Order: sequence, then C-alpha cells, then structure tokens
Amino acid sequence: MSFPQRLAAARHDRKLSQAQLSRATGINQSQIKRYETGLTQPSLEALRKLAMALHISIDAMVFDEGERGPDDDLKLAFEAVATFDPEDKAMATRIIQGLILQHQAKIWSKAS
Repeated sequence: MSFPQRLAAARHDRKLSQAQLSRATGINQSQIKRYETGLTQPSLEALRKLAMALHISIDAMVFDEGERGPDDDLKLAFEAVATFDPEDKAMATRIIQGLILQHQAKIWSKAS
C-alpha cells in the first residue's frame, strides 16, 4: 500500500474527514487532499503532526507491515536475547554491533 493510501485509510479508521484532520493538525485541508492523492509528499514535520493526530507511528504511515524489521528467524533470536540478563544482553549487543561494522567495512572495501 502506498503512503497516500495508508494516510487515507488511517483517516477513515479514525472516522475523520479531511477537514477534521486539517483542524487537528493545522495542515491546510487542500494539502491533506494532495497528500492523499499522491500529488505531494509531506515534510517530516507534517508527518509528525499527521501521526500524532491519527494516533499511529510514522513508520506505520510510511512502511508496509513487515517491510521494516528483521526477518522471522532474526526476530526469534532477538526475542531470546530480550530474556538475557543485562550483562549477557550487553555482550550480545556488542557482538551484533561488531558484525554490523564488519559488514559495512566489507561493503566499503568493495566500493573502492
């Protein structure tokens, strides 16, 4: 689903008209219509206002469900790490950060 579709769906879920959303956000009603038709994209500040008025996260407005976040196998691993005691959790975080740095270094070395 595209951003305009997600915005319109979120507004409809809250049973708000474009005029009501305009009043709740301070964004001109014609601008909200342009967002919903895909003619323009909102600024970060406008996204923040829309998300707050619609009681949803900006991620929910911008990304499809499952588009952002770890794969299912990593989700299970992260859930397991969440049960670790603080010391083991900190160690797991350091290991993951090290792997990320190693991966980025590999990408940078290929690019040069």
